[in-house]
Amino acid sequence: MPLILIIGASRGLGLAMAAEFLGRGWHVIGTVRPGGRTPLHDLAARTDDRLEIETLDMDDPAQIAALRGRLSGRRLDMLFVNAGTTTRDPLALIGAASTEEFTRVMVTNALSPMRVIEALQHLVPPDGLIGAMSSGQGSIANNETGLREVYRASKAALNMLMRSFAAREGDTPRAMVLMAPGWIRTDLGGDKAPFGIEETVPRIVDVLIAARGTPGLRYLDRFGQTVPW
Repeated sequence: MPLILIIGASRGLGLAMAAEFLGRGWHVIGTVRPGGRTPLHDLAARTDDRLEIETLDMDDPAQIAALRGRLSGRRLDMLFVNAGTTTRDPLALIGAASTEEFTRVMVTNALSPMRVIEALQHLVPPDGLIGAMSSGQGSIANNETGLREVYRASKAALNMLMRSFAAREGDTPRAMVLMAPGWIRTDLGGDKAPFGIEETVPRIVDVLIAARGTPGLRYLDRFGQTVPW
């Protein structure tokens, strides 16, 4: 039974991905931030023992190290970092962003995902996949409107850091994917987004499963099409 670790599965896209992988016969480990009960706990209560829940605040390096220790010896057929955030005012221009908020978004969207990947990559075998949730807004080539500037910058930074990671790992046959899912109705995407979780997550999972076995890093949308860097 293949095993996926989804970082950030308490709700939204991560929760829906966990449910979709379970429905396809996978074993799932999903992480939630420290705190109370989440929808992932409710999913686990309705599921057999193929869903495990781990606690992780990925902005805390000590918690990443502790998770690495708890997962020691496990084989992850797929490692996918979904967790992310945005600014309190998503449309704020860069000049209006405080240093604190810019730093918070950059740490959560770019630095922390890479810390997780660096810490756990040894658990992913050569025929496995390492992925992270990027965004089409992280594409420099496609940015013709501006807006959402801090969020865009954080996803572009994630893309660049993954390119660096892939370059360093050039000798491995592992597949790597940066996923641009589109504008989806979630707490992060808002209720004005044109697409729902139920119509997009199965496509995302299709693309990730199909990408296994293709070495190197690709920046893909939910239809499996390449997104310009």
